[in-house]
Amino acid sequence: MNLRRKVINIYTPPAQPGFLGVGHLASPVIQVDFTESDPFIVLMDDRLNKQDGQPVGGPHPHAGFETVSLLLEGEMGDEAHRLKGGDLQLMTAGSGIIHSEIIDRNASMRLLQLWLNLPKKDRWAEPRVQDLPLEKVPTLIQNGVTIRVYSGSLAGLKSPIQNYAPLIIADIQLESGATTIQQLPASYTAFLYVIDGSIRVGDEANKVQQDQVGWLNRSSDAVLSDLKLAGGEAGGRVILYAGEPQGDAIVSHGPFIADTQEDIRRLYQAYRQGTLKHIATVPASQRILY
Repeated sequence: MNLRRKVINIYTPPAQPGFLGVGHLASPVIQVDFTESDPFIVLMDDRLNKQDGQPVGGPHPHAGFETVSLLLEGEMGDEAHRLKGGDLQLMTAGSGIIHSEIIDRNASMRLLQLWLNLPKKDRWAEPRVQDLPLEKVPTLIQNGVTIRVYSGSLAGLKSPIQNYAPLIIADIQLESGATTIQQLPASYTAFLYVIDGSIRVGDEANKVQQDQVGWLNRSSDAVLSDLKLAGGEAGGRVILYAGEPQGDAIVSHGPFIADTQEDIRRLYQAYRQGTLKHIATVPASQRILY
């Protein structure tokens, strides 16, 4: 019999003033230690309501991990990497890149940006960027349930996104009273982030409400597990994140993830010396638009 997933930790991440200044609220979704969240390092829910044309943001480096950006509302990026509501971008920083996120106009947007650990053997992979627009996201609509699979496989759907660390990201919308049971590997670290309404999870029907996070139990067994979800009184929309733990300790400092402090020093030196390339300059073979 499959492991039955249930909620073991529910909380509401605090909304804090963001680094972009007035009109920026940022909620750090992951509030548990990395030993519990592996392979997920950081997930920020950024809400921006910018009412002026003053430029904010700018170029900054990353290395040693991947950013997974799911834009829920609005638009962001430059002409080469323009994201619209419902689009996903996965950027493999790997060996090190410079990335620019500049907003120079009035803007209203909501972005979920995940820092995803790379397996140790792929820590310094060649940088690449993958863009998956909403219209290309595999989608299932059935019995009051809509499932969009942005990464990995779920509900008989498979995303085209290429992963180093096995990763499932799905946007699941349930009408009031609608239910679904989905299977995912029992060993995957998994959590739910409710972005609208409420849902009930598992046989226990534990309620997770809007802006709340629900962490799920897991097992070390290499078997499948069942995740049962039901829409709340007014329905609900939830983002599911599930990934295979890598089991390796990491060193985190500023914009870099590494295996040792010496790696961190080397990365800062490379950044200061200007040897990190901009993500816009990666070869065409490493810029993938689905």
